[in-house]
Amino acid sequence: MSVQIDESLVRRIARLSRLALDDGEVALFTRQLGDILRYVEQLESLETEIAADAVDASPSHANTWREDEPGCCLTPEQALANAPQSRNGCFITPAALDQTSGA
Repeated sequence: MSVQIDESLVRRIARLSRLALDDGEVALFTRQLGDILRYVEQLESLETEIAADAVDASPSHANTWREDEPGCCLTPEQALANAPQSRNGCFITPAALDQTSGA
């Protein structure tokens, strides 16, 4: 891996993620992301061939899923009882995308 983390990259990632970071946070995240990448590089150098057989310790033929059985359901009134906002039997949620930004 040859990705270098610098403040301009952290600012770009923050902008794409719509995060408002101050200079202190940019410096902190630059250092932390660099540390993470260095750790991943260390992990890439480990010999893992002998551990490949130990990935799945459970027998592959055992199905641990429960039976799919219907249970009791909430009424629409119960489902909406704790909703911050509802209208005509539906949840009202904030818009997921900002329609004014053109993104």
